[in-house]
Amino acid sequence: MVRSHYEHELEHLHVEIIKMGSLIESAIEDSARAFTSHDLALCERIIRRDQTIDELEKAIESRCLWLIAREQPVASDLRKITTALKMITDMERIGDNAADIAELTMRIAEKNVFSDSGHIPQMAGAAVSMVRDAVSSYVHTDLVLARETQRRDDEVDEYFNLIKRELVHIFSADGDNIDSAIDLLLIAKYLERIADHAVNICEWVEFSVTGTHKSAQIF
Repeated sequence: MVRSHYEHELEHLHVEIIKMGSLIESAIEDSARAFTSHDLALCERIIRRDQTIDELEKAIESRCLWLIAREQPVASDLRKITTALKMITDMERIGDNAADIAELTMRIAEKNVFSDSGHIPQMAGAAVSMVRDAVSSYVHTDLVLARETQRRDDEVDEYFNLIKRELVHIFSADGDNIDSAIDLLLIAKYLERIADHAVNICEWVEFSVTGTHKSAQIF
């Protein structure tokens, strides 16, 4: 009976992680859509939604600590709960980054500059895809997908370098809009960080399956 209750709690934890993953995926997708459409109302919803993501992170953290203290899990169960604790930190920061992009988008939209946003939409699409697959690799315990997703970080880095070169051109040609060009660079930087957080999630998925984190056997 006790074990059944424990398994129920683990399943509840799994459902909460999936819910948080869905929220951050929507936050990034919406921030990319708000950026390309200059949708200020959508930006405001993204910023408000970040609070929901923060609250869910705290709830999952409490559940993980309760499970460790109450059930004293071992082996794969302990790795699974530890992975959840680590993942939610990266997931919460992805939500923060999406809200940051929404705030910068509002500032750029108010100035009504840069009708051509360069490669930022493509970079956002690549980052969103990485986050979606990182969360999916955890949900389905898919080590192959986790490792393949980590390799795609190079694609996002290439977009970031490309966008930097585009912005250097803007700096040279349009000195009146340097502030907005810097905002675009910050958006690209937040997208790069989102991809890095997706890589972190994949590394913890690998730990959950193998006990190895960043090539080091730690459990």
